[in-house]
Amino acid sequence: MASTMLSLSSASAIASSSLAPQHNRPLGGSDHAAVWGKNKSNSFMKTKSRGRITMAIAVNVSRFEGITMAPPDPILGVSEAFRADTHEMKLNLGVGAYRTEELQPYVLNVVKKAENLMLERGENKEYLPIEGLAAFNKVTAELLFGADNPVIEQKRVATVQGLSGTGSLRLAAALIERYFPGAKVIISSPTWGNHKNIFNDARVPWSEYCYYDPKTVGLDFDGMISDIKAAPEGSFVLLHGCAHNPTGIDPTPEQWATIADVIEEKNHIPFFDVAYQGFASGSLDEDASSVRLFAARGMELLVAQSYSKNLGLYAERIGAINVLCSSADAATRVKSQLKRLARPMYSNPPVHGARVVANIVGSTALFNEWKEEMEMMAGRIKSVRQKLFDSLSGKDKSGKDWSFILKQIGMFSFTGLNTAQSDNMTSKWHVYMTKDGRISLAGLSSAKCEYLADAIIDSFHNVK
Repeated sequence: MASTMLSLSSASAIASSSLAPQHNRPLGGSDHAAVWGKNKSNSFMKTKSRGRITMAIAVNVSRFEGITMAPPDPILGVSEAFRADTHEMKLNLGVGAYRTEELQPYVLNVVKKAENLMLERGENKEYLPIEGLAAFNKVTAELLFGADNPVIEQKRVATVQGLSGTGSLRLAAALIERYFPGAKVIISSPTWGNHKNIFNDARVPWSEYCYYDPKTVGLDFDGMISDIKAAPEGSFVLLHGCAHNPTGIDPTPEQWATIADVIEEKNHIPFFDVAYQGFASGSLDEDASSVRLFAARGMELLVAQSYSKNLGLYAERIGAINVLCSSADAATRVKSQLKRLARPMYSNPPVHGARVVANIVGSTALFNEWKEEMEMMAGRIKSVRQKLFDSLSGKDKSGKDWSFILKQIGMFSFTGLNTAQSDNMTSKWHVYMTKDGRISLAGLSSAKCEYLADAIIDSFHNVK
């Protein structure tokens, strides 16, 4: 405990101060930790010396003094800055959340119907099992692999409900750390900003493989294949199932086949992050084709899923980790250990989002309605992508080829802007985005495409 001495010239001075805390002059490490006349050890002492009264005030120094302020999250921090901006043309293109043409959050009609079903049934709020809602786990594995896929019939998939994509990735990382000690995860460069945090906190070593080619604003396929080949045998290769985040650049079907060849040759383990199934192309089956290609080859693999985007269930934190094993027995054992890891982390997952998914996929009518709404959302993003390209091509007289905008897929576009140019987008044009040049087209309206094009052209040509 540290103490601070205050000397006052007279008792009247003490009275006039009312012993009020001076917020602009903190005492010790905390402005609320002073103890006035309550601490038995030297908390308040009075001594007469030449007409002065001396007081000793005991002040606790926080045990957390050594904890520094963490930097703002590079993605979520964008929204905080956006909210503080009062400019009428401001745009939040940082966070990947779907918006309507009026740039308002959207709750799917099919979700509302599923929630009404829950109310009508009077379902309770009892704890779920550690692995989550059985009906949800069943339909989510079927959505991913296909209901008639032999891996489902053979019970070779261990599925555990997770806390959306992030929590599912974290659970998989814990499994890798415990049962594959020393194994490395290789991650695309660039990748979603939270991937590295997840593996760092799980103490799983990682390195990067080439993915983005800044010269073409496209896929560096040769670099990707070379790096996967060079990785230590038995590495986990983290792949984006569709709509790569942040680039929006996906391999072609032929390139996916080559990637699978190399992973098999090197005895690596594929680890898919599927955050946009059905939301990228508008088709659940098309967006799961990469995962199904690997499964059809008999490969064991991991897949983290999220329903934040395709069902708009951002705040419900609903997702799953799936581990495809070579046998039903192995899948049973893997599931038991995933449950063992989940228990001390969060005990058991939330029920609301799981019931929403189970109700929708379990009803033919609701399932078909969901597919229609997904097509609508994916279609709106495609339309603003096209309009942004048209605006850029029409306004930019430099001859620059902006066609990469159309070649990318999903809710994101990698603009090719560097950090300084991205800063200019925000400081001058009030366009909020991540520093790597990624923009979320889901947060763009048709009405603001030309404004965004002006901002991109100015930043690209006038800021180096």
